[in-house]
Amino acid sequence: MPLAHPSASDYAALLLRVALGIMYIAHSVVLKWMTFTLAGTAQYFESLGLPGALAYATFLAEFIGGILLVLGVQSRWVALGLLPVLFGAAWVHAGNGWVFSAQGGGWEYPLYLIVLSVAQALLGDGAYALKPSRPLSLAPARASLEAAA
Repeated sequence: MPLAHPSASDYAALLLRVALGIMYIAHSVVLKWMTFTLAGTAQYFESLGLPGALAYATFLAEFIGGILLVLGVQSRWVALGLLPVLFGAAWVHAGNGWVFSAQGGGWEYPLYLIVLSVAQALLGDGAYALKPSRPLSLAPARASLEAAA
């Protein structure tokens, strides 16, 4: 259901959604497919003790997830669904230090993308989404916190 009169926050969510989607598409295509190749990425995953097939699943998740984000198809859930990929990337780069320019890449960029993905899930799809997500219901969590206080 398209927004009749998008607000500034709807446009902000749109900007975040499209930028995040383009980042996922570029990361999968440019880095995993064109730079390292999918076979090379699979070998890298295996060197970490992970199944090589997980590299192909990660590539597909990033590529398809990125397209869905750009189009605005269930963006909240897509952003949340991509979190395991980002947590995995943060784990892989954890020993390299904070800075992304460190040898092997640091963990700050995956952490930053985790924050952006959670923000996308909280903000929603924004303007011009093809298939908007249902709103997140934080009311039960809020009620639990108030009851505990």
